[in-house]
Amino acid sequence: MKSYYICIATLIFVTACAFAQSPAPKPDSRALFDAITQADAAIFSAFNAHDADRLMSFFTEDVEFYHDKDGLNDYAQTARGFKNLFASAPDIRRELVAGSLEVYPLKDDGAIQVGQHRFTHKENGKEEVGTFKFVQIWRKTGEQWKLSRVISYGH
Repeated sequence: MKSYYICIATLIFVTACAFAQSPAPKPDSRALFDAITQADAAIFSAFNAHDADRLMSFFTEDVEFYHDKDGLNDYAQTARGFKNLFASAPDIRRELVAGSLEVYPLKDDGAIQVGQHRFTHKENGKEEVGTFKFVQIWRKTGEQWKLSRVISYGH
C-alpha cells in the first residue's frame, strides 16, 4: 500500500513539473507565427529563385550563420556561400517540412524559429534529398523581419 502512495505522489509531482515548464500561449503568438511563416516563405522564395542578392536582404549585417559542417560564417561569407551553392547546384530547392515549424517570441521584437527543411538537387544525374534541422533568430527591424542568427545542423 505504501508503494501505491509513493507512485501516486511521484505521478502528481511529475505532472506538476510538466505543467510548470509549459508556458501558456500568448494571445499574439498566432500573429507572430504567421509573420515568421511569411518571412520564411519569402526568404526561401529568393533561395529557390537562386537570387542571392534578394536572399541576402533578409539577413542582418551582423548575421552569424552556424553550419555543422562549415562552421561559423559572417554576412560576406554567407553571401559567397549562397552564390557558390547556386553555381554548383543550379537546381537546388528548399521546402519546409510540413508541421515542423515552431515559433517562440523573443523579448524586444525578436522570434526564435525551429524546424526542419528539405533540400533537393541532382547530383551525378540522380536526385538527392536531404532533410535537416535549423534554429533561426529573427529580429524585427522597422517593419521587416531579418535573420540575425542561423544554426543549421544534422547534415
